[in-house]
Amino acid sequence: MNIAEKYIQGLKKAYIEQGAEEQWMHFEKIIHGADKETIEKLRMIFPDVPESLIQLLEFVDGTYWREYAGEEIAFYFLGSDLEEYAYYLLSSEEMMDIEDMDWLKDYVNREYEDMVQMDEKIIDNAERMHWLHFSDCMNNGGTSQLFIDFSPSAQGVKGQILRYLHDPDEIEVIADSFDEYLQMLMEQNYDFINEDIEE
Repeated sequence: MNIAEKYIQGLKKAYIEQGAEEQWMHFEKIIHGADKETIEKLRMIFPDVPESLIQLLEFVDGTYWREYAGEEIAFYFLGSDLEEYAYYLLSSEEMMDIEDMDWLKDYVNREYEDMVQMDEKIIDNAERMHWLHFSDCMNNGGTSQLFIDFSPSAQGVKGQILRYLHDPDEIEVIADSFDEYLQMLMEQNYDFINEDIEE
C-alpha cells in the first residue's frame, strides 16, 4: 500500500470515528478521480508533481465546491501544521491555474518584508517562482493556502510544502516533501476531522 492509499484509508477511519460514516460513504459513492488526459496536462506544467498527489487526484479530483453526479460538494480532505484546521483538495484543473498565484509575487520579492514573514527556504525572485497550489483552507482559502514549491532557495528543498497564513501574513515551509506532509497529517491522527465537522 502506498502512502496515498494509507492516507485515504486513515482519513476514512477518522470520519467514521467522528460519527460521520454516512457523510464519508456518500462522498465515496459520488466522486470520481481526474482523467488521464487532465493528469498528463498537469504533469506537463509540473513535471516534478509528486506521485502521491497524483494518486490522491486519481481517487478524487478535488473537494472544493466541486460538482459530482450533479451535486456540489465541499469536503474536508487535508490539514496542515495548524492544529485542527481543515483544508480542501483542489481539482487538477484548479491546480493548473497558475495565474491564480500572481498576488503572491510581491510577497516572494520581499516587497512587504516588514509586514509579511517569509521563510528563508523560499526564493526572493518571483520570476523564478514555480509553485503548485493544491489546497485551500475551510475559510474558502481566505485564511490559508498550501503549495508545493519546485523553486526553493539554496536553503530549501525542491518539492517542499509551503503554508500561507493570513493576518498576520506569513509563508512557512511545513514539510520537505508531499509524502512527508501526508505523513505529518497521519501522525497528527487527522485532527482536522473532529467533533466540529459539518454534517
